[in-house]
Amino acid sequence: MTKQQTLRVALISALTVGVGAIGATTVQAANAPAMVKCYGINAAHKNDCMSPGHSCAGQDAKARDPGAFVMVPAGLCAKIAGGSTKPHKG
Repeated sequence: MTKQQTLRVALISALTVGVGAIGATTVQAANAPAMVKCYGINAAHKNDCMSPGHSCAGQDAKARDPGAFVMVPAGLCAKIAGGSTKPHKG
């Protein structure tokens, strides 16, 4: 095998692996579950974003704050004690 043939085979192999990796990532993204906001299940300083009194992730000092949410896969929130897909108003 000549040097040019070796380089050609290496290039084709690299492109094949790269295209395969892109395809696998696309399939994983397409199969990813939908995420929903689940209120009232956060640990202290572990909320995802925007709770009463602040607007950034990780700033809620109160655990299980009914106004703070964490993103979870759809359907999981209802299975967690105290979890709600709607914020507590009160």
